[in-house]
Amino acid sequence: MIALLELKAEFGAQLQSKYSTSEIDQFFYWTVEDVLGLKRIDVSLNPKTTVEDSKYQTLSEYLQRLNNEEPIQYILGYTEFYGLDFNVNKNVLIPRPETEALVDWVINDCENLDSKTILDIGTGSGCIPVVLKKHLNHCNVYGLDISKKALEVAKANAQKHKVDIGFVECDILNSKKLPVETDIIVSNPPYVKQSEKLQMAKNVLDYEPHSALFVDDNDPLLFYKKIGELAQNNKRPTSVYFELNEFLKNDYESLIKGFDVKSFEFRKDFRGATRMLKCEF
Repeated sequence: MIALLELKAEFGAQLQSKYSTSEIDQFFYWTVEDVLGLKRIDVSLNPKTTVEDSKYQTLSEYLQRLNNEEPIQYILGYTEFYGLDFNVNKNVLIPRPETEALVDWVINDCENLDSKTILDIGTGSGCIPVVLKKHLNHCNVYGLDISKKALEVAKANAQKHKVDIGFVECDILNSKKLPVETDIIVSNPPYVKQSEKLQMAKNVLDYEPHSALFVDDNDPLLFYKKIGELAQNNKRPTSVYFELNEFLKNDYESLIKGFDVKSFEFRKDFRGATRMLKCEF
């Protein structure tokens, strides 16, 4: 058997060439809590506690996967988003802090309004509609995705958090109208250009679903253009909230000005990058 102190040293020795010390520490404490049920304070107070062989085998497997640069969220099978735990696997993107800011914008705008219908396009893990329904229970919330496997994850997350959400399997690019009449659209669509792959980390490129990430360099705004067309043709006045590629602000502005929008507003994320857009159709 191995002591926790020795296990921590093993994590450091095997991962130091690929991760920072703070990342390794975080991975160690997350995996120990997941496998052994021990929190950081437990490890600090009892560093000589030994790990039984079967548990050590599981932790060794986690360590090997980390060495292969697999995201820790996929290894554990869950991640936190807006204060809630969400199941994730290779069929869905890992929810990110930038998207929390987008969700926060919608909640702040809608919490004092009468009941609205909200549609999340490209729902993935379902993190956006689940959080919105949790905070805007008076609204009808839907999640749409082209991927049947992604929708399975989203449905499981809705059940996990005991919220009633309508899920729709749909290829939005080939849709002539929205699948539900809605007042609000939220979308974090694919927006990373193929040429930007070289700037991305191995853990993203090798493990996260490319169909949810990348678009052709020749038409990087195709999802925004399509969603804008559908919003403009919607029977109701429609507010659309987008997450953006921070390097394409001018392109987004040119696209939006081509629509008959009442107003639009860009917002920056916690890093000061332009990552969000709200349009009133």
